[in-house]
Amino acid sequence: MARGTLGAWLAASTLSVAALAALPTRAAPVEIAVTGVTEARGHVRVELCTKDTFLTSTCPYQGDAPATIGATVVKIAEVPPGEYAAQVFHDETDQGVVHQNLLGIPREKIGFSNDAPVHLRGPRFREAAFSVGSELQRITLKVGRLFGGH
Repeated sequence: MARGTLGAWLAASTLSVAALAALPTRAAPVEIAVTGVTEARGHVRVELCTKDTFLTSTCPYQGDAPATIGATVVKIAEVPPGEYAAQVFHDETDQGVVHQNLLGIPREKIGFSNDAPVHLRGPRFREAAFSVGSELQRITLKVGRLFGGH
């Protein structure tokens, strides 16, 4: 082997590995199976949120599906790898908003990934967080009314 050939090969290999590492990671679909749906009216709406957008109306990824009794599957395509939390509501009136009573309690059924418990201000991101990689991610969560209201 000629002198410098191994060094040249190592340098080229290092550059190749660095180039592969710099390639963008492939976005993947996320399927959210929402259970607890008892009315086949309206849509089930899902938002995938980052830590900074969780519990806001600015989550970067949304999807919806017609409500079906039992489980409704909502598919969201092209979600980049990362950590997300899902916030969901059953929009029975198809108005696109969560209606609230005078105390600010949602009238529609709501839910969060990992079935994260609702505190006074909603669940914490870490309680609802899950990872999305470069392959299909499936999660299941249950919607329900706060305080057992109808």
